[in-house]
Amino acid sequence: MADDDKKFAKQILSKTVVSKTGKKFGEVGDLVFETRSGELIHLVLTNPTSYTEKLELEKDKEGNLLIPFSSVIAVGDFLVISEEDII
Repeated sequence: MADDDKKFAKQILSKTVVSKTGKKFGEVGDLVFETRSGELIHLVLTNPTSYTEKLELEKDKEGNLLIPFSSVIAVGDFLVISEEDII
């Protein structure tokens, strides 16, 4: 990964999560990562939309919805995910 591709966690937190087709999923509340490697595993959603709550997404111990970080396509004003990769 080039240095230009790196993002700080504070640049990702609170961003609105949308699919490629523009469906809103919620906002990034936290990040789950592997401590040894630093690899990002999941995005923890806050303020999930009613559409998102109908999907059978993985949940953490507190019941927060998790989005696999591998589904992230782009980070800009929004965090864009590939919906096909999460369902």
